[in-house]
Amino acid sequence: MHSTAHKITIGGDLEVGRLGFGAMRTCGPRVLGEPTDPAAARALLREVVELGVTLIDTADAYGPHVNEHQIADALFPYRPGVLVATKGGYTRPSGGAWVSNGKPEHLTAACHASLLRLKLDTIDLYQLHTPDPNVPLAESVGALATLREAGKIRHVGLSNVDVDQLRQAQAIVPIASVQNAYNVGDRESEDVVQACAADGIAFLAYFPIDAGGLAKAKGELATIARAHGATTAQIALAWLLGHAPNIVPIPGTSSSAHLRENLGAAEIRLSEADMAALDAIAA
Repeated sequence: MHSTAHKITIGGDLEVGRLGFGAMRTCGPRVLGEPTDPAAARALLREVVELGVTLIDTADAYGPHVNEHQIADALFPYRPGVLVATKGGYTRPSGGAWVSNGKPEHLTAACHASLLRLKLDTIDLYQLHTPDPNVPLAESVGALATLREAGKIRHVGLSNVDVDQLRQAQAIVPIASVQNAYNVGDRESEDVVQACAADGIAFLAYFPIDAGGLAKAKGELATIARAHGATTAQIALAWLLGHAPNIVPIPGTSSSAHLRENLGAAEIRLSEADMAALDAIAA
């Protein structure tokens, strides 16, 4: 079961557990369309909430649109305290490529469409999925600030940004969260983690147990996992929870067994020696 000991407040008023769920993997292959068993995907989403997870992350690009429909089908009306966070700023043209679109008019339309799919009047956390190199960041973030003023968004988040981009956005609107790839073997966003921690901003870590990143840490993870009677994935998640108090890992899976395994990481207490051994991997 999900631990109640690990909690964080996002944006000053949204309390969630520190292990969230990235819903992307309940879509079909390449994050396109429905999976082969749509009913099982919706059942998994219900299990996520039943196990106590209170942050579910999605995006209009997942499917595209499929993931938001799945979440509403499975979970609406939403249980009190459950935060469904979504994102806009990527499009999925034919072939499934990921193409950024940070134009204000696109983001405004995307937010309104997500509201309809999720059956919400206000999206509690709406994130710019990625900066668009062809659109000034201030214009993209400005559109989200306008949506916030209109009551369509409660809190604004960013994704796939560096510290300079975070600072640019903060000059326009309060930023509640940043979502970047981050795990024990891939710490390219370490400076973003620390900048967010200093400013009280939640850092949503995607690919928290990414196999590619964890390969660097395989030996240390395996040794520590054996000592705790845990899996390497659980140790990787436990390290994230211990590394900085603002990190919210959002592992995704289409498997009930993997979901329960991931949530078990909240019960693992790594020693100072364990943490030091894993910290040293990036040194």
